[in-house]
Amino acid sequence: MQIEAPTAAAKTPKWSSWYLTMPKLAVGLLVALLIALLWLLQDNEKEEQRATLIADVLWLEQSIRFHLESNSEQLQQLALDLARNDDSDALFDTRARHMMRTNPELAHIAWLDYSGVTRGAIPGPVSPRQGATSPRERGEDHFDLARKLGKPVFSRPFPAQGESFFELYIPVYRGNELSGMLVATHSLNGLIGHLVPWWFVEKYQLHVIDDEGATLASKSKLDTAKATLSHQVSLDPPGYGLALRVIANRVTTSTAQNLIITLIIFLAGAVFWSLWAMRGLMRHRLAAEQALRSEHAFRKAMEDSLTVGMRARDREGRITYVNPAFCEMTGFSAGELIGALPPYPYWNPEDLERTQELHDKVLDGLAPAQGFELRFRRRNGETFDALVYEAPLIDADGRHTGWMGSVLDITERKRAEELNRQQEEKLQATSRLVTMGEMASTLAHELNQPLAAISSYNTGCLNKLASGNFTPAELHGAMEKLGLQAQRAGKIIRRVHDFVRKSEPKLAECDLAEVIDDAIGFIEHFAQKRQVHIERELPGWRHPLLADQVMIEQVLLNLMRNAIEAMGETVPERRRLIVQASEHDGVIEVRVIDNGSGIADAVKERLFTPFFSTKPDGMGMGLNICRSIIEFHKGRFWVEDNPGGGTIFVFTLPLAEAERPQTS
Repeated sequence: MQIEAPTAAAKTPKWSSWYLTMPKLAVGLLVALLIALLWLLQDNEKEEQRATLIADVLWLEQSIRFHLESNSEQLQQLALDLARNDDSDALFDTRARHMMRTNPELAHIAWLDYSGVTRGAIPGPVSPRQGATSPRERGEDHFDLARKLGKPVFSRPFPAQGESFFELYIPVYRGNELSGMLVATHSLNGLIGHLVPWWFVEKYQLHVIDDEGATLASKSKLDTAKATLSHQVSLDPPGYGLALRVIANRVTTSTAQNLIITLIIFLAGAVFWSLWAMRGLMRHRLAAEQALRSEHAFRKAMEDSLTVGMRARDREGRITYVNPAFCEMTGFSAGELIGALPPYPYWNPEDLERTQELHDKVLDGLAPAQGFELRFRRRNGETFDALVYEAPLIDADGRHTGWMGSVLDITERKRAEELNRQQEEKLQATSRLVTMGEMASTLAHELNQPLAAISSYNTGCLNKLASGNFTPAELHGAMEKLGLQAQRAGKIIRRVHDFVRKSEPKLAECDLAEVIDDAIGFIEHFAQKRQVHIERELPGWRHPLLADQVMIEQVLLNLMRNAIEAMGETVPERRRLIVQASEHDGVIEVRVIDNGSGIADAVKERLFTPFFSTKPDGMGMGLNICRSIIEFHKGRFWVEDNPGGGTIFVFTLPLAEAERPQTS
């Protein structure tokens, strides 16, 4: 019996069953994947919320810690000023009231003498600890601890008046002897009410707790019943035994459930649609290929329209792609560049070694993230400055295949920067000439003294010679004095010459005290005419600065002249110009303090704007140039209000590297 071959009709059921089974398996797999994806999304959402919570808590903790440290620094400064000031009671009253106005968390500030008796208190003699019976409740242990340590000490939190407080003890020394103590009482409710922003309480519930977990203060708009996440961070130090506990409210919605239902319905429909869509598979494939070609054409058109040069290299350094902008920039065609290995034809022969070094760093994955500058050469021999950024090329399989570089022609920008630098130098020279013009009377006064002395000694020598009654020793002494006065006059002239003819900045080690003395010598006569008394407050160190002496002298002259003019309406007995210098954190801070009328807030905002001046005949460039000079020295320059009335201009300068403290 002969077995017939299976017919098409016989094969159809098995093929049809397989064809129908595959979509079902695909649907089941997709549903499982969707469920897993949703679970992962929810888990990621929770982790992101936790990370956000921790970041927000750390930000708040740093804000509170910075604010408490700022209060401590202000109180330490007040303690130093109380020890130096004769009218300490008035100083304490003024400064303490100012701190109370600017810091709502401060409930009470007291000044105690050595034995703990209140010498002064703001807002009144009654403190939150009023009525405490035991020494511990009165804070005597913290008083004794601050006295022993000789530094600020925070107290434990204590309840009073229906809320919680803590105190900051600041020792007050007169010389090397402890004369008293400043005690600042902080309200925990006032502290978090002042420092915790509105958006924080919209998201979280904040609790300030002690070391036993008891809540001392809280702030929130949340329903704690729905809270699911929390984080705790310590505030000790500066707060003694304090910690922040923040609870987040995790908002849950039905978005995930709705998404699952929608996807399931969509996939069910897609299964049925797929049974009828097989016949259009080829048509869709052709459409996809057409879309791919369109996308490629769009990408190429976009790359061709760029003004930024694009260059791709493989991991061996071979150029694999250049766009038209790069070809136009270098003058070489794509055919000449693609496939080329280093050294490339657009490399500048004069910078070949440095260019090769940067090229090797790029291939090793060590390219600077901020880009780097190079000088390239065009085909016609011209050179141009280029700013290059490099990024790795990753293929569809996630493999690193090379590097893509973007190249910008910055020749014009460099030329503009150089022109700006030259203009800045001209403005500085002009400012120095204006300053010297205004100091002409001072120079005449300074030169008059040695010239008068020279004339006097010369007349005396001539009289001796005419009389014939002299000895060589007498003439020798007079001639020595005449020479010293001539040297003094020459030094003044050289100093003025260096100041006026200064052009290129020259950084060198210099003595700040000498710079300040030279500046005061220039302006002292000008100050005497205006009945202004100049004081210098310099520490005993002689640490050198790494600076341009003439430029720093220019800054000091400008600031001192402005300070003297600002005190024109101040009563003569209060016209004091103070130049202070102090060292901290590897820098020297210089303060120029006056007792003038001060500067309005609206003027402060435009104070450093070029060509803005409050003087009728001012150019408006002095302070702008001063700031440029200080920033050139990698320092900072700002203005503050003088608490006693007037203005304080402050700038910092780095110490020479050899004098900076060693850090581990």
